[in-house]
Amino acid sequence: MRFTFLLLITLFFLSCSGEAQTYPDSNWVVNENPAKSGWRDEDRSAFTQYIIDSTNITGLTIIHKGEIVLQYGDIEETSYIASCRKSVLAMLYGKYVDNRQIDLNKTLGELQIEDHSPLLEIEKSATIKDVISARSGVFLYGSNGGDFRRMAPERGSVKPGSYWLYSNWDFNLAGHIFEQETNQNIFDEIEVQLAKPLQMQDWDRSLQRKDGDLTVSKFPAYHMWFSTRDMARLGLLMLRNGKWKEQQILPKDWVQEMINQRTSYKEAQKNVPVLKKDGLDLGYGYMWWLVENTEDYRIKNAYSAQGALGQNITVYPEIDVVLAFKTKSDYRRGNSIQKQMKVIRKVAATYRPYN
Repeated sequence: MRFTFLLLITLFFLSCSGEAQTYPDSNWVVNENPAKSGWRDEDRSAFTQYIIDSTNITGLTIIHKGEIVLQYGDIEETSYIASCRKSVLAMLYGKYVDNRQIDLNKTLGELQIEDHSPLLEIEKSATIKDVISARSGVFLYGSNGGDFRRMAPERGSVKPGSYWLYSNWDFNLAGHIFEQETNQNIFDEIEVQLAKPLQMQDWDRSLQRKDGDLTVSKFPAYHMWFSTRDMARLGLLMLRNGKWKEQQILPKDWVQEMINQRTSYKEAQKNVPVLKKDGLDLGYGYMWWLVENTEDYRIKNAYSAQGALGQNITVYPEIDVVLAFKTKSDYRRGNSIQKQMKVIRKVAATYRPYN
């Protein structure tokens, strides 16, 4: 009688604790029956055919509830992830914001930041928080291209924090500030904070390097090389609010801070009108893009790391899904941002849970 009572109590508490979350170990778990989970065979086949026929993607995987439900191409191959690097850097900040080694309210003046062109007094009042949200109001050229600096207003014309512009000067400075304030190398921190705890399968520290024209700006770009399946681990860590198995890798509050809206899609499109043509309305947090203004519940609250030519990590919190894909430029292949947005929407449409 006593045993039966204890068994019932145990079962009750287990049922209240929620579904156990799945994480990969050294290898990903593959869902052997994805159709049962809402990924019908015909829908997955149609999606894969779209990737083959209409994109130049070289590796893609969809993770649902911690398991692979679809993969295409070479997901082990390591290659350049372009501007996804910025979102990875944002993740690294969390540990040091949490322990107060990085004070987001410090100004560029207090940090003694100077470039080849001296900062104006108004620009020196920009904070680290402004820099990592692309709102510094410092419209200098970065050491590498691939941003919207050409659309910047006149220097000194806006108050720091009041104007959003996707600028590599901000993003590269964010890397410099990180290393200055922590006395740590970005790539070493990726290895310690992310690659080892997440048991990344393909991480190679020797591939990572900084680059840029340092005659234009003192601050180099911190370029990164990842595989698709390791990018998916980063997405899953974000989806799980910084927790990996029993370990809190990133401060939970910091994950929410990164994806908290700092710039609405309306402001982003006003400052950079070309963004209206992307196919999704995107706001901005701390170096993560935020999907806004959508009627599809599956995409609601989704957010992305995005890189030129077709590098992407998208997290869909409402349906417990992570999408990761890449387009290796060495193959002379590329995908426009519009194509990336279409893939994001098609993944959501492919998921049709049974009622």
